[in-house]
Amino acid sequence: MISRKSEVSNFTPRAITNRSISSNRRRGRNEITEEQKNEIKEAFDLFDTEKTGRIDYHELKVAIRALGFDIKKADVLELMREYDKSNSGYIDYNDFLDIMTQKIGDRDPTEEIIKAFKLFDDDDTGKISLKNLRRVSRELGENLSDDELQAMIDEFDKDMDGEISQEEFLSIMKQTSLY
Repeated sequence: MISRKSEVSNFTPRAITNRSISSNRRRGRNEITEEQKNEIKEAFDLFDTEKTGRIDYHELKVAIRALGFDIKKADVLELMREYDKSNSGYIDYNDFLDIMTQKIGDRDPTEEIIKAFKLFDDDDTGKISLKNLRRVSRELGENLSDDELQAMIDEFDKDMDGEISQEEFLSIMKQTSLY
């Protein structure tokens, strides 16, 4: 049997990080994919430790963070005030789904792309170099040669300086369906 600690450490917000969220609004809610709904349900179930179909303040805070969102104590308390109409100290899955749907819809894709860029640009040069790409490749367990990595850079290096600037990275990422 897998321990809860093991489950928590192995939980990754795969669907939540896929930003293919429709900007259409339906009944005042953002639309999210089935995969994202499944990921939200998985997180809720993981942190519903008593399996009651509801979570408390602490479980809510951890579940939101597990899905990749930073949240302050005051913001969690505000969510509890807003969604816990009976003042029971708990919210149910539908409330959690509403909260997470809103949070996903409120994400700024450009801000998320810049955060990703900064993960590559660990030396804070404002560019992704061959060295940066080599490090990320190794961290991900990819066995790519310097020639293959340089070819990636060359493909998207519009100003031909041998590196990928933040603007070039934004352009690359906005062309994908992930953002």
